[in-house]
Amino acid sequence: MTLRVGIAGASGYTGVELIRLLVAHPQVEVVALSGGRAAGQPVAKSWPALAGLGLPDLQPLSLELCAGLDVLFLALPHGVSAGFVGELVAAGQLARGLRVIDLGADFRLRDPAVHAAAYGAHPHPELLAQAVYGLPERFRDQIRGAALIANPGCYPTATAIAALPLVDALGADWVVADCLSGVSGAGRSPGPRNLYCETTERAVAYGVAGSHRHTPEIEQLLGVPVTFTPHLAPMSRGMLATVHARVRRLPSAAELRALYDAAYADHPMVVVVDSPPSSGDVRGTARAHVAAFVDPARGVVTATCAIDNLGKGAAGQAVHNMNLACGLPETAGLPLVPLLP
Repeated sequence: MTLRVGIAGASGYTGVELIRLLVAHPQVEVVALSGGRAAGQPVAKSWPALAGLGLPDLQPLSLELCAGLDVLFLALPHGVSAGFVGELVAAGQLARGLRVIDLGADFRLRDPAVHAAAYGAHPHPELLAQAVYGLPERFRDQIRGAALIANPGCYPTATAIAALPLVDALGADWVVADCLSGVSGAGRSPGPRNLYCETTERAVAYGVAGSHRHTPEIEQLLGVPVTFTPHLAPMSRGMLATVHARVRRLPSAAELRALYDAAYADHPMVVVVDSPPSSGDVRGTARAHVAAFVDPARGVVTATCAIDNLGKGAAGQAVHNMNLACGLPETAGLPLVPLLP
């Protein structure tokens, strides 16, 4: 089986990461690319490194562009995908078998009121309940065969992988998550958050005191209150989530390790490691490295998870979801070896 795949938002960081992964995927042909203001240009105009790969030119996003596709990835700004997915549904394209994977936030929150508070009113709230949340480590069975998949945010992905065993098995009822992100998480549009002189040799917290839009997504996923503080770190890509939780029964170090080993034994993109992982350990991959530790003096468990925010936190997870939804081998096309050094 060869899937005919399109990418909307191919001129952005997540879009070009999707291209990198899908060009190397053994069962994919990239046949359509959309690029907003770059429409009408070769993709190598936006990304010179892609010259010579035989990729299609960037086109405006339209229903016609999607005709004949098996999978459409939407790597678009928040608020843009929802309207277009509504058009696809009205045109019957999902009913005929098109699978849509949205890498934005438009379908992640199931409650329309919660979505409205975080992002504004949803143009198609009736579709929220139809979307499957695309965290394979939690919803693998629901993702299989799904027509509309909401790819998780990068912060929720890293936080959940660290925290889910604490909530599920140890009864943690409140989680504190401090997370670091590379500058690519701010997107490619120029602004103070991604200017070299504003980001190099400094780190800064933002979205504090529950104000970041990913907070309700993390709480929806974990089912407990979360104190979430993101930080921008001076690196181009990568993410590190450090989670602290009080649990009902404090395990031994050996019990905690066994708990994490069991939680992720059947999930090939999560590796439980002995030492606190580095974002560099997973750079350029679709994997997560996670480690957990007991602080008996304070009755707290600390877990830390490293991902690539463009890999497991975005494009890599989206390709993982495509594999599951389309019945392909789960790890097909997913890079496992990091970019070293």
